[in-house]
Amino acid sequence: MEILGLQIIQEIYRKERESFKLDLALDGKYIIELFSFPNPPKRSSRPEACGLRHLAFSVSDLDECISYLKSHQIEAEPIRVDEHTGKRFTFIADPDDLPIEFYEA
Repeated sequence: MEILGLQIIQEIYRKERESFKLDLALDGKYIIELFSFPNPPKRSSRPEACGLRHLAFSVSDLDECISYLKSHQIEAEPIRVDEHTGKRFTFIADPDDLPIEFYEA
C-alpha cells in the first residue's frame, strides 16, 4: 500500500466472518475498502474472471511508474497498447497474485 501511496484509515477484524476490512485513502480521500477471508476461492482466470476483475490506477507517466515499481522489486508485465484509445498500460500482481493495472492518462 505504501508503494502505491495509499494510507490506512482503519483496519477492523470482523470476528463473525473471521475476516479483516481495511479502509484506504489516497491524498487524504477515502477511496478503497479491501476485505480478506481465511479461505477465498481461487481466481478462475486472469484478468477476465467473473466479479472484480482488477484494480486500475491512472498514471501520468507509465515508464516512471514502472521504474518506481521496479525499484521496490515489483516486476510489471510487458507494456500493452489499448486498441481503442491508443493509450499504454501494464499489470502487476498483488501479494495474492491478483492483477493491478496502471493505465497511462
